[in-house]
Amino acid sequence: MTDEMQGANGLIAPQLGTFVANLDHGDIPADIRSRACHLILDAVGIALASTRYDFAHRTLSALSGFGSGDGQVIGMGAGLPLRDAVMLNGLLVHGLDYDDTHVAGVIHATAAAFPTALGVAADRRASGRDMLSAYIAGMEVSTRLASVARGGFHQVGYHPTGIIGVFAATLIASRLQGLSAAQMADAQGIALSMASGSMEFLQDGAWTKRMHPGWAGVGGITAAGMAKAGFVGPKAVYEGRFGLFPLYLHAAEQAEMDLSLATQNLGESWEINNVAVKPIPACHFTHACADAAMALRDKHGVMIEDIASIRALVPAGVHKTVCQPVETKQRPQNSYDAQFSIPWAVASALVRGCFGLEELDALNDPALLAIAAKVTCEDYPDAPFPKYYSGDVIVTLRNGQTLSHREEINRGNPDRPLANAEIEAKFFETACTAVARSRAEHIRDAVLGLDGLANANSLAALLAGNPE
Repeated sequence: MTDEMQGANGLIAPQLGTFVANLDHGDIPADIRSRACHLILDAVGIALASTRYDFAHRTLSALSGFGSGDGQVIGMGAGLPLRDAVMLNGLLVHGLDYDDTHVAGVIHATAAAFPTALGVAADRRASGRDMLSAYIAGMEVSTRLASVARGGFHQVGYHPTGIIGVFAATLIASRLQGLSAAQMADAQGIALSMASGSMEFLQDGAWTKRMHPGWAGVGGITAAGMAKAGFVGPKAVYEGRFGLFPLYLHAAEQAEMDLSLATQNLGESWEINNVAVKPIPACHFTHACADAAMALRDKHGVMIEDIASIRALVPAGVHKTVCQPVETKQRPQNSYDAQFSIPWAVASALVRGCFGLEELDALNDPALLAIAAKVTCEDYPDAPFPKYYSGDVIVTLRNGQTLSHREEINRGNPDRPLANAEIEAKFFETACTAVARSRAEHIRDAVLGLDGLANANSLAALLAGNPE
């Protein structure tokens, strides 16, 4: 890192502001730009699929009550004020919990970064090139900031996508609005008072997690606008007495954090390479157990009528998210409960041989319920979490025989990634639940050609279904 990027007194916010303000599009390697376009494509497909669900239409109804505007909503053809459009687009991207995850940071980085970049770039008629570089800059910031906590936010009940996403959104909006590095530092300080995201939804399957990335975008755009107008924010945004990490983490989690990760190798290595694309529409923590259970079914021929009990081994750091409370994990009350349930993931894989969107709507299936009731969760020994979201499923049969399968590296992880071609295939699977194949192909070509797009507003219009 250059001396300039060390910032005022070594504080993190000036360093991040300098990086984002000075990042040259030409310095971003071509493979990183390509991967970024594919991450955006994945997000667009999920957003289109989300338009078929009640949560999307209820949110549109609520936001429409605040007025109309030029901000365009993916797949819904609606015109809302900029921040409301970003709010809804973030909800659509994250709505099915099928969107990407940065593994070390345990954050859905694209869900906040892409809607903000799209909305602000379209509003300012910026080029696709400018939109893409702002998105990449925001992704590099949010993934590093989230990594500092080493998974600690979840342990104290905060959702890092909301808590951290607002800072990425702030810097994306700041870059696209032409703020200086000093103004970006102030903007981050302002955003500190907007960081939010409770994990209480886990107790009853509430819808609130879906809104966190979009709300981060709203806060980020607001913070950037206030900084541009000269509003002053605190300086020690992340490390101060009441800065982000001391305020949002308890003593035990603070003891594990590493502040150096916030700025490590900025502009030299690219965390976008460490963003995992989901092959299963559920919390990433469930994937390894789902795949392990599928392997037991397919490779060992496990029959559900022969099962006496099932043990699922997962890292201790994920128990609060996907194993507790036991009652709603074994008997989900809604699709969100099912997406955050190890018992449901294992049962779906053993009974149906898959864990997809259909299994999220099969909550009254007696076969699934019976198997889920037999699943208990235990600690995965020496789990390499959060580098990998490992899982081990051990099935005891009625005759006393024990069968097991372990997935040390979850599918989609950077060490076992989905290729760009697989991401494109996933895009068509999700997008074509809502739009015709021909339109999906047009959207794919536009997103993957983002680097050469003259005006981001044309992409926003295409995604909304309002081509110019």
